[in-house]
Amino acid sequence: MEGSPLVDDRMVREHLSGLNAHNSMGPDGMHPWVLWELAKVIAELLSIIFERSRRTEEQLPEDWRIASVTPVSKKGRKEDLGNYRPASLTSVPGKVLEQLVLDAIFKQLEEKKVMRSSQHGFIKGKSCSTNLIAFYGGITSWVDGGRAVDVIYLDFSKAFNTVPCDILIAKLRKCGIDEWTARWVENWLTGRAQRVVIRGAESGRRPVTSGVPQGSVLGPVFFNIFINDLDEGIVSALSKYADDTKLGGTADTPEGCAAIQRDLAWLERWAGRNQMRFNKSKCRVLHLGRNNPNYQYRLGHNLLERSSEEKDLGVLVNDRLTMSQHCALVARGLTGSWRALKGAWPAGQGR
Repeated sequence: MEGSPLVDDRMVREHLSGLNAHNSMGPDGMHPWVLWELAKVIAELLSIIFERSRRTEEQLPEDWRIASVTPVSKKGRKEDLGNYRPASLTSVPGKVLEQLVLDAIFKQLEEKKVMRSSQHGFIKGKSCSTNLIAFYGGITSWVDGGRAVDVIYLDFSKAFNTVPCDILIAKLRKCGIDEWTARWVENWLTGRAQRVVIRGAESGRRPVTSGVPQGSVLGPVFFNIFINDLDEGIVSALSKYADDTKLGGTADTPEGCAAIQRDLAWLERWAGRNQMRFNKSKCRVLHLGRNNPNYQYRLGHNLLERSSEEKDLGVLVNDRLTMSQHCALVARGLTGSWRALKGAWPAGQGR
């Protein structure tokens, strides 16, 4: 594609100079410390490679398409393979190019104002805090006004790993991302591979046929774009932090409960159309407020379980909307940390 360069050696040099030299290297063996030290020397060469990938749509170097994946256990039984998430290491030069493409995509998204306000993850000026404040500000005002309120916590099954690439590319174009960027992303997602690394032992490479690469710079914003239309047709309050999604609405009338149930039916249809699945065993309902009818909701054919407390973005929320349990957990954690620090302090030295 003709036109002004996307990148020049000055831009690449700035990104290389901003690397954390202490981070791990990717599968290509290029350590960020080396790239940081040689930023002035290699910036021009990398800018040529970056521009060529844009103009000719040639595939990127093979090493930039490989991820080394280490399974990291989440909460739950370690014997359950479903309780692990993949932590990926990818090429550092490849990440520099991704950052440059990301800057261009962010600029276009901001100009076109296509991202919905319900998304707080990986959005400039937003965070876990803005998500919690915005959502529970509305929920608590309903409860304080004497309303019964139901909150449904939704869990996507292997969210980042199951995004269909063809649907993602179509949504990029629908958002107004320019054609060369859409074609570059399609090329970037093609021919990827990954291997599992555990305690120094490596598996063979396996092709990656779906999903946005975890550990990549572009992955989070692509997932945001993919689920941006999740809100369409939703009446209840919907809040997202990347794939952490919750739905809330008043439930003190049959009409209110029916509206929440219709929204859940819409979300199930959305998942089907977009080849995604909810992990329904981990989706929960929190019934709030006095005289709550404790309506039994369904997601597809599955009844959703009732919960008395849920951990939401690191904050423990209970069915009375009090913070006492969360504060007690934090206090216990701080006490344990202080005792460990105190025990490790050299004898005879001041504390």
